[in-house]
Amino acid sequence: MKKTTKTTKTKALTPAKKAATAAKPKTKAAPAVKKNKIAKATPVTTAPATTTISALIDVGFGNALYLRGEGPGLSWDQGLPMDCVADAEWSLIVHDAAAPLTFKFLLNDQTWCTGADYTLAPGKNGAFTPEF
Repeated sequence: MKKTTKTTKTKALTPAKKAATAAKPKTKAAPAVKKNKIAKATPVTTAPATTTISALIDVGFGNALYLRGEGPGLSWDQGLPMDCVADAEWSLIVHDAAAPLTFKFLLNDQTWCTGADYTLAPGKNGAFTPEF
């Protein structure tokens, strides 16, 4: 019987492979966003705003300017007195306006200014020149 011997071949030593080929930790990619998918809309609430109405007019000594209309604190039946802030400037601040204001100026809360009603968006400042 013949005896067989196993011979081992020696491999030349090779440098270790780069760490890049080593097992990488698996990470999950972010899910893809579908372009056709419509996101649910969150209701948009309009925060009440402060609106300043100014009238640039000299109403004469002893007279006052009033404002009537639609909006927070305004009424078509009774006017709100405006503050005299300069010789020919009157001002009124309306708080909590959530919709456009519609108004007219009155001299001494009796005489209406001429022309159409004025309108001002909530949160805006407006300067008007009424005529009587």
